[in-house]
Amino acid sequence: MNKWFITICFFLFIASCKEPEQKGLPHVIIETGYGEIEIELYTNKAPLTANAFLNYIDSGYYNQCNFYRVLNMYNQPSNAPKAFLVQGGIWKSNNKLAQSLQGIPHESTKQTGILHKEGTISMARNEPGSGGPEFFIMVEDETGFDYGGENMEDGLGFAAFGSVVRGMPIVRKIHDLKEANQYLQPPVYIHTIRRK
Repeated sequence: MNKWFITICFFLFIASCKEPEQKGLPHVIIETGYGEIEIELYTNKAPLTANAFLNYIDSGYYNQCNFYRVLNMYNQPSNAPKAFLVQGGIWKSNNKLAQSLQGIPHESTKQTGILHKEGTISMARNEPGSGGPEFFIMVEDETGFDYGGENMEDGLGFAAFGSVVRGMPIVRKIHDLKEANQYLQPPVYIHTIRRK
């Protein structure tokens, strides 16, 4: 009997060590006062960026943050390439933390194949490799944000890493809210961003 017990325990131990089966790409929920936005993260195509975003979520960095910036037809210089997006993150709610985080190595759209289409989520940045917890969601297709596009002087574009699968009407509603010089008045509160 003791031999059977040890054998069963051994097999249970081995079974518990197996890697869990991947059941598709991870989804996250952005909870706002206007409703939920569900995003599929392309960890298979943009692993550095998508997994960094998941790490920020798991660390609780996006609890009580906000959407704070929008780009539309009327709030950009007349000679600038136009963009239509909503931007969020912790810059307004926890700037000290945002400044302290190490940048993510840049994954260009040339590397990943993820283009800036309507609903694409992408990492905001200044210099290549400076992306962090700030992100934006495209309201329209924006080829200027892709590798070789005109919206970034260095031509490397932004690191796209997922796409909205539910809640684009909420993204558009936020995009159409009152703003001053690109900043929402007031910012839209994000209760949390969580894994689905």
